[in-house]
Amino acid sequence: MRIAGGLKTWRPVIAAFGTVALVTTTAVGTAHASALQVPAKYSSGLTMALDTTYPPDEFIQSGKIVGFDADLGLALGKVLGVKVTLETATFDTIIPGIEDGKFDVGNSSFTDTKAREKVVDFVDYFKAGEGFYERANSAKTFNGLKSLCGHTVSVETGTTEQSDAISQAKRCHVTVLSYEDQNQANLAVSDGRADLGFGDSQVVAYIVHLSNGQFKLTGTPFETAPYGFAVAKNSGLAKPLLAAVKAVMANGQYKKILDKWGVQQGAISKPQINGATS
Repeated sequence: MRIAGGLKTWRPVIAAFGTVALVTTTAVGTAHASALQVPAKYSSGLTMALDTTYPPDEFIQSGKIVGFDADLGLALGKVLGVKVTLETATFDTIIPGIEDGKFDVGNSSFTDTKAREKVVDFVDYFKAGEGFYERANSAKTFNGLKSLCGHTVSVETGTTEQSDAISQAKRCHVTVLSYEDQNQANLAVSDGRADLGFGDSQVVAYIVHLSNGQFKLTGTPFETAPYGFAVAKNSGLAKPLLAAVKAVMANGQYKKILDKWGVQQGAISKPQINGATS
């Protein structure tokens, strides 16, 4: 997120969700290993959907989709030998879009969970925890889900954090404010509607970093879990994508991309299909 000045001036990273931002890459050469061959129906290219309000993972900068997920998606396209189109979408529309064929790949910091694996397949490529942030002048401290009791928390709709906050609200009194995108969730914290914000650990760290002292982290990351690229069941894409992830790890691009965005702490060495732990 970008802060343009005062406490209530979060500037959206996209002008309107009705506008689709596109970025494409043309593959360099062709993939030789059979494991990297995508099914024929995808030979003309892959459409990867991202919720572009989630820096440093995926966001809009100078009219382009950027971030470590975006860079990884383009790198995968190169080793697969197919054109990749990155398309912006709201987070909770991506998996339904994969199911109905609108998108080929969900490339938007999806936590691989057992529940989601019933709907789509995941190719795991990263690991992240969950974390909290609050206004810098707050005297409150939060650490773990139990600390939400008696407070109001801001989350993005469709995220693991929303599910976890709602689950905690069944155990004690928690007010959960859910928003369509991360920008709105951040604004709820900055203007005092929420006591704290709740998101993936590397994302909240980046939010705090860009806040010019408006926000601070509170507590330590918890519930570490894998991120995965989401694809439709029986699409035939999971195995080629897994091979592509292994290839970008082997050629050094994976490390280079994670280092570029400061998220190297989430690197993994053994990607897999459907590696959810819960």
